[in-house]
Amino acid sequence: MPKTALITGISGQDGVYLAQLLSNKGYRVIGITRKVNPAAQFRLAYLGIADQVQVAECDLVSPTEVLRCLETYQPDEIYNLAAQSSVELSFHQPRGTFSVNTQSVINLLEAIRQFNRRIRFYQASSSEMFGSVSLANLPIRESLLFYPVSPYGISKASAHWLTVNYREAYGLFTACGILFNHESALRGPNFVIKKVVNTAMKIKQGEANTLVMGNLAISRDWGYAPYYVEAMWRMLQQEKPSDYIICSGQVTSLLAIVNLVFSKLGLDMAECLRLDTKLMRSLDLAIIYGDNSKAQRELAWNYDLTIERLIDRLLQDEAHLIQWQKQYDE
Repeated sequence: MPKTALITGISGQDGVYLAQLLSNKGYRVIGITRKVNPAAQFRLAYLGIADQVQVAECDLVSPTEVLRCLETYQPDEIYNLAAQSSVELSFHQPRGTFSVNTQSVINLLEAIRQFNRRIRFYQASSSEMFGSVSLANLPIRESLLFYPVSPYGISKASAHWLTVNYREAYGLFTACGILFNHESALRGPNFVIKKVVNTAMKIKQGEANTLVMGNLAISRDWGYAPYYVEAMWRMLQQEKPSDYIICSGQVTSLLAIVNLVFSKLGLDMAECLRLDTKLMRSLDLAIIYGDNSKAQRELAWNYDLTIERLIDRLLQDEAHLIQWQKQYDE
């Protein structure tokens, strides 16, 4: 009998790539969304799995709805990817960010504790939980203390510790994946790498003139999303649950990425790039990157894309998505 996996946040990048992975492994996949979202159907259709995933509505902020969802679908595994995931937006909507990112997690954990403690639970944690990190503490490992500097980071840290607490206090199988920046063509348009790649391609095609950016000096650990979702699945297949940093282990400045994208497309940064101080965040981390050795050692998960190969992959995927979308819209 196939396992049943419940994926919250099915409309997002990670949700659909994880759904594709689990469907290919023979899972019955239930995708949860607050309300049926055209973005979910679009992304699922793009990956060719729209008929393999059952999309259902559930308000994760409602304890009653969450418990009813578990009773209805009786999942073996739950992957909680639902979140208000924009750092910038969290400064403007801190209450909403906490409601979605923290209250929903305790509702899911309580439902598991009440309904079926054998359910395995994955929580999508974030590198933003570490916040202001000194150079002496880089690369970041799982043991580093959190010091979040945004409402988003604080909400994710709270959800992370709730997940750890339910593992230790109630014996639930809960695992947290602390994912660093991971990109794909299916990334939301408000994320910076998606913006850079998509806008640069539009400039190349004569559909845009300028890429407007904020702080290009930041350096991050950038990876490829389809590779990262496999690590999520591997976490729930272990004999004992634990928490893992999932990252590329490489660090690259945003300026270097913009330069690489423009260079590969034959664009002149001096002509096509404009900086706008209004896009600067009040608190922005200068540099952050991680150490994925625990995931390599315990999960047998390896990441082998250089930053140049990542950009090549993103440009190729973006071009394919743009072409596919034109046909989809017709």
